[in-house]
Amino acid sequence: MTENAQTPSAPNSELPTQYAPAEVEGKLYERWVERGYFTADAASEKPPYTIVIPPPNVTGSLHLGHAFQHTLMDALTRRKRMQGYEALWLPGMDHAGIATQNKVEQQLAEEGKSRHDLGREEFVERVWQWKEEYGGKILGQMRRLGDGVDWSRERFTMDEGLSNAVQTIFKKLYDDELIYRAERIINWCPRCLTAISDIEVEYQEDAGELVSIKYGEGEDTLVVATTRAETMLGDTAIAVHPDDERYKHLVGKLIKLPLTDRSIPVVADTHVDPEFGTGCVKVTPAHDPNDFAIGQRHGLPNMTIMDEHGVITVHGPFLGLDRFEARSAVVGALREQGRIVAEKRPYQHSVGHCSRCRTTIEPRLSLQWWVKVETLAKAAGDAVRDGRVAIHPQEMEKRYFDWVDNLNDWCISRQLWWGHRIPVWYGPDGEVVCVGPDDEAPTGEGWTQDTDVLDTWFSSGLWPFSTLGWPQKTPDLAKFYSTDVLVTGHDIIFFWVARMMMFGLYAMDGEVPFKTIALTGLVRDERGKKMSKSFGNVVDPLDWMDKYGSDAVRFTLAKGANPGTDVPIGEDWVQASRNFANKIWNATRFALMNGATVEGALPAPEEMSATDRWILSRLNKTVAQVDSYYEDFQFSKLSEALYHFAWDEVFDWYVELSKTTFFAGGAGAKVSGRVLGEVLDTTLRLLHPVVPFVTETLWTTLTGGESLVVADWPKDSGFRDDAAEAEIENLQAVVTEVRRFRADQGLQPGQKVPARLDLAGTPLAAHEAAIRQLLRLQPEGDSFSATATLPVAGATVALDLSGTIDVAAERKRLSKDLAAAEKEKQQAEAKLANEAFIAKAPDNVVDKIKGRLAKAEADIARLTAQLDALPAA
Repeated sequence: MTENAQTPSAPNSELPTQYAPAEVEGKLYERWVERGYFTADAASEKPPYTIVIPPPNVTGSLHLGHAFQHTLMDALTRRKRMQGYEALWLPGMDHAGIATQNKVEQQLAEEGKSRHDLGREEFVERVWQWKEEYGGKILGQMRRLGDGVDWSRERFTMDEGLSNAVQTIFKKLYDDELIYRAERIINWCPRCLTAISDIEVEYQEDAGELVSIKYGEGEDTLVVATTRAETMLGDTAIAVHPDDERYKHLVGKLIKLPLTDRSIPVVADTHVDPEFGTGCVKVTPAHDPNDFAIGQRHGLPNMTIMDEHGVITVHGPFLGLDRFEARSAVVGALREQGRIVAEKRPYQHSVGHCSRCRTTIEPRLSLQWWVKVETLAKAAGDAVRDGRVAIHPQEMEKRYFDWVDNLNDWCISRQLWWGHRIPVWYGPDGEVVCVGPDDEAPTGEGWTQDTDVLDTWFSSGLWPFSTLGWPQKTPDLAKFYSTDVLVTGHDIIFFWVARMMMFGLYAMDGEVPFKTIALTGLVRDERGKKMSKSFGNVVDPLDWMDKYGSDAVRFTLAKGANPGTDVPIGEDWVQASRNFANKIWNATRFALMNGATVEGALPAPEEMSATDRWILSRLNKTVAQVDSYYEDFQFSKLSEALYHFAWDEVFDWYVELSKTTFFAGGAGAKVSGRVLGEVLDTTLRLLHPVVPFVTETLWTTLTGGESLVVADWPKDSGFRDDAAEAEIENLQAVVTEVRRFRADQGLQPGQKVPARLDLAGTPLAAHEAAIRQLLRLQPEGDSFSATATLPVAGATVALDLSGTIDVAAERKRLSKDLAAAEKEKQQAEAKLANEAFIAKAPDNVVDKIKGRLAKAEADIARLTAQLDALPAA
């Protein structure tokens, strides 16, 4: 089961009476780092296993979402390292262009300054100073969680190497005519004063207004409805559907635009839905993406009416008004002219907001840099379709294809100072020069560099290969690319995953950036509600780590990790995981005090008891089961399997069953001590990737080994003993049934009861001492009189309950329960006998009724046996 290549020192059986995570975790982690356990070797002959961490923002701190994904990534890399892979989990941070610039601008505002007071060069230097002083808080928090990352390879998207990679790929894309500059509608944030991508716009239902406005005069009158009345100042047409008979006579005519001295044409365009509203649409090409497309088709002028702050720039009574002030003023002016046909307030509709500052987005015509994505997106889709990249869970593939198959060109320029400045220079005579990292930038009078920086997602899109040294052909790139797994939330499949796929395939000549995309859900509170400061349900994972230990937080998160589905979490669950860690500690401490050992060879099966063979058989099945779940990213199932094996089978059954053997001493105790040592050794190895701290402490104490981090992962030896498993299952059935009977009779768990065990002719005869100990059963005395007899698993347990229960009251209670069970059985049988019902009912409903029937029949058998076991009244 285990092949520990380390040379163990003498085991240490001394463990404190209680596990104190705070006294263990920090010291252990620093020891792991100092010993270089997480440092990968590119020259190693071991097969590589690589995960690059989704780079957290330099401005961020550890939240439960980070803790969740980091736990899963750490578990994957720890296991692979134990399996003999050269495992690299590469850490780093994202420069977070908008967020970081906002932080420093806020700092400057407190000093009464703006970035313009400093100038670009000094401001950027100020941001670097802020990064060194305040940034990277999350890196220390990752250590608290136990992240087994290779700190020697830590990267930052603005470091020299990654900046070189950004400039290299920009130049390559530019030369391949996949980057271009054009004037198009973009999402503009008047607060951040920059363009943002479609996927950085968050939509929410706002209470606005819907105003219907009359355009034109007399027979040439049209009515349009709008939620942004101020944009009418920039209208350059009215559009109707070409097949709409109501307006065919107006197509091509000019009509008067209210509040202006302009007339605008009526155009026919299939974009218009004649069934929606009046069937007329106002066209403002410079302030709406759909209108821009209509304008392009009909050669309409683009009239910009606002500046970058959202302030009206059109000469007239509205000049200088904020867009929202102008909205009210325009509606008021139209009302005075009798042009308002209808008004609706509040009008709930979806409005885009900047994901950074929550400001309402303003669609705006702007000259920006773009990536032409058609061929790149096709390659990203093909890599999944042909199986080179697997998306897990598979049902998420549709969302991925919906995105990459319909991807619009990507606006990559941002009007910021912090970030990778676009490497393009403009000359005095209209020259445009794109400069690569090895090129000399143009100099001389009149040459200027583009003032914009690149979208943060542009640099993070290079992360899987730039962090390994690209564009240089480094040993790291040769060894560790393609990476194996990308673990990330399904919510950024568009932000990040598609970008990395496009750039990875492009830069690395068709070699995929990762072989598997393992998508996780989002962490929610225990009621399934999204965590939000406004809801007051946000949890700082560090608080839980302080209170319960990092292992407890990690195990809770892993236990809830079903692929692609959201993870509810509450403090009670973390406390339960802390209890599990304590259970592991206490059981191992007991085992060490009673001779558990890994020294010497494992005894031959014929030297072992059935209990020993049973637990080894179950252990090997658990190893196989856990391996299967890891390969399928079923963290919840593997955590549940380990929890129930460790707590139920090892600690609650095997340890308890072995106590009589240990107390008796002799050869049997030595055999069981070696078996228990083997079981604990393997179980701690299996648990280690998810709960590394407590397992490391216990395992090194048990085995004397160097560290679980570099120990061997357990292997299924193939040992199975079905007969022993059946024997112990029968023993468990006897113990469980008698315990249930005792509870039903109201007996206290520790209350001793005289009993006669008829185990003759069954394998359970060898377990009589253990059964008596577990059930608190005394030997029968001279005055023994069986008042209850329980037949179970081929054995019979007779109990003398004289004077311990009210027989009449107990018979009445059991009879009532039996009647209820019989009624339930009749109802279930009636439904299952109804052919019409069976024909129409879904399979899961029918299965549920069958389950109710089976339970009722089991209850009837149990209650009948208990009634029969009661003494006569």
